[in-house]
Amino acid sequence: MASKPAPPVVDPFVAVERLRTALDQAGIVLPSLAVDVASPSLRLVDLGRVRSDIALRLADALQQRAETPA
Repeated sequence: MASKPAPPVVDPFVAVERLRTALDQAGIVLPSLAVDVASPSLRLVDLGRVRSDIALRLADALQQRAETPA
């Protein structure tokens, strides 16, 4: 059985800024978006809590992106 390759090592601060920029371009703000500094070795990004209308806007933006041919 083949093992899965390890996920790439990504700086969580870079990931947060790229995500914040992409969300901003889609007109979406996640106020609690941040790096989870409590677990630095896990490199976690905390997306935070959002209202349900924002969650739907995020889902719509992702679906539109998925439907757009590359």
